[in-house]
Amino acid sequence: MAEYQQMDMPEFPKNGKKLILTFLIGLIVLVGGFKSVKKIDGGEGGVLFKAATGIDTENTYGEGWIFIAPWNDLIVYNVRQQEVLDDMSVLSSNGLEITLEVSTWYQPKFSDLAKLHQEKGQSYLDQVVKPAIRSASRSVIGRYTPEEIYSTKRDAIQTEIFVETKKILDKQYIQINEILVRDITLPTTIKTAIEGKLKQEQESLEYEFKLQKAKKEAEKVRIEAQGKADANKILNASLTPNILKEKGIEATLKLAESPNTKVVVVGGSDGLPLILGNN
Repeated sequence: MAEYQQMDMPEFPKNGKKLILTFLIGLIVLVGGFKSVKKIDGGEGGVLFKAATGIDTENTYGEGWIFIAPWNDLIVYNVRQQEVLDDMSVLSSNGLEITLEVSTWYQPKFSDLAKLHQEKGQSYLDQVVKPAIRSASRSVIGRYTPEEIYSTKRDAIQTEIFVETKKILDKQYIQINEILVRDITLPTTIKTAIEGKLKQEQESLEYEFKLQKAKKEAEKVRIEAQGKADANKILNASLTPNILKEKGIEATLKLAESPNTKVVVVGGSDGLPLILGNN
């Protein structure tokens, strides 16, 4: 019977445990290093959350690479100007329902980004911005009649909505740059009635303008005629027989100096000189 030969197991290196420990430590450092390096892109801002103390409210981190402890976290926000479009139903001063389409340009305040994150969070658009716009819009539209809203007060309404929205959001760490009222929709019957009234007013203004123009033209003609009448009256009053004779003599003497004048007879039927020509 063949003799059974037992094989010896390979001897574990004396420094094997040290090598494994070194490898594990290196792996932990490598993974931790990747987690510790954070990049903030252009137009973004970062908020640091520390596991031990919470949100760092004193600092906002700007563009570039930053290093943080592996147990901390970095929350990144878009800090560029952004736009939100909102359609809403509001009531005019007489209770008529009106639809507004409002465009708002906004952005978080960079220096207060940590406070915004702490108090509002990344959903601040729906929690803060939109409610503020709607509240301001309802407040402003409620001051005006449908006719004012549709025709003469649109720019004023837009400005007032901006002012009131800004007043609300300035306290919420959000910057409002512009509010544009893109569209105002009234019920069809009201819109038709307002357009008809505006048309009548326009026609009335045109008629009034034509009347005023005609009156001015008539006044101009009257003044010119009166001026001519006054001038003739003054002239007639100044033309006495003696003055006429004097003027006639002066004219006769000038004509007598002409080479074409041959005979001058003084003493006509009216006392003025007579001039006889070549014939």
